[in-house]
Amino acid sequence: MSNDLVLALFIIAVGISVAGVSAHLYQYILRAPAVLSYTGKTYLSSLGNLFISFVCGPYIMLNLGFNNSQEEVSLPKLFVLLAALIAFGWAFITGLMFMSIYLAFV
Repeated sequence: MSNDLVLALFIIAVGISVAGVSAHLYQYILRAPAVLSYTGKTYLSSLGNLFISFVCGPYIMLNLGFNNSQEEVSLPKLFVLLAALIAFGWAFITGLMFMSIYLAFV
C-alpha cells in the first residue's frame, strides 16, 4: 500500500512541476500572466488558452491561494484548502498524462 501512495505522490509532483514550468515558460514567452481562461480573439487562440489553462491550472490555483492568503483581505481557510485539494487532484491528472506520454516514447 505504501508503494501505491508513493507512486501517487510522485505523479502529483510531476504534475505540479510540469504545471509550474509551463506557466513560467508561457509568461516568459508571451509576457502575459497565465490565467484560467478559455476566451480568445480567434478559435485557435481560444483552444490555446484552454490548453494552457488545463496544463498550468494546478500551479495557477495554488499560486492564487497563496497570494490571497498574504493580502489584507484574505479568503477563508476552508476555500484555500479546498482550492489546494482540487489543485493537487488536478495535478495528478496532469502528471498522469505527461508520465504516460513520456513512457510511451521511452
